[in-house]
Amino acid sequence: MRVQAPLCASHATPGSFAHIQCDPHLPMRRPISIMRVSAAAGWVDFLYKVEGQGTRLLSTRKAGERISMLAPIGKPFECHPQRPRPLLIGGGVGIPPMIFLAEHLHGIKEGYSPLVMMGSEIPFPFAVTPSKIILEGINSDVIASMPLLDDWNIPSRLASLQNYAGCYQGYVTDLARQWINSLDDQQRQEIEIFACGPHPMLEAVARLAAEFGLPCQVSLEEFMACAVGGCAGCVVEVQTATGPAMKRVCVDGPVFDAATIF
Repeated sequence: MRVQAPLCASHATPGSFAHIQCDPHLPMRRPISIMRVSAAAGWVDFLYKVEGQGTRLLSTRKAGERISMLAPIGKPFECHPQRPRPLLIGGGVGIPPMIFLAEHLHGIKEGYSPLVMMGSEIPFPFAVTPSKIILEGINSDVIASMPLLDDWNIPSRLASLQNYAGCYQGYVTDLARQWINSLDDQQRQEIEIFACGPHPMLEAVARLAAEFGLPCQVSLEEFMACAVGGCAGCVVEVQTATGPAMKRVCVDGPVFDAATIF
């Protein structure tokens, strides 16, 4: 869904989300990740799955209608030049923030060599095509990719347990482990992991990062009522230097250091 929202487009950063009123007759808004923006053209793209009443009503909105949303919200991903090999891992509805981050890194042009890995147990929400980019450390039969990322010259690989053609047959975290294991110690020191997806996948990503001693940022998805920090309905326990603390996913996150969450 593309929304003309110039202010949001000019301020959104990778990891931002919007709190959207799906329908005027449904008071409770829904938090939805931002997938792409164009500050120049003033639009914001969202990719969502029709799952319940809210997203079902949202899917009926027509071109030309006005929509109420609060955006952009949240603490974004933070890339570090000393870690020039960002590994972006997206699972299911966690795919959109990875696309936003990949496009951001593509716009920087210099210094970063990102790799995107995505997993899904339902058909991917784009036309899967064989990648034109050779990726060392990954079996040659694992070649399925997102064509948009190929166009940006960013390598991507897909994983699933559903035997989709060209995809890695297994969990996306196992595919990531295979690639990391193919690197030497110096190359591994250049990796920083960024992830968004279902809670079990994020736990597995955190374990993967700890296994190799890599920094890892995760974007959490939680139910929330206000999305501005007032209701405290989206709190999670975070480990801090002074002990455990309750943090709000909407304004203290949604991006956190994985080691403080898992």
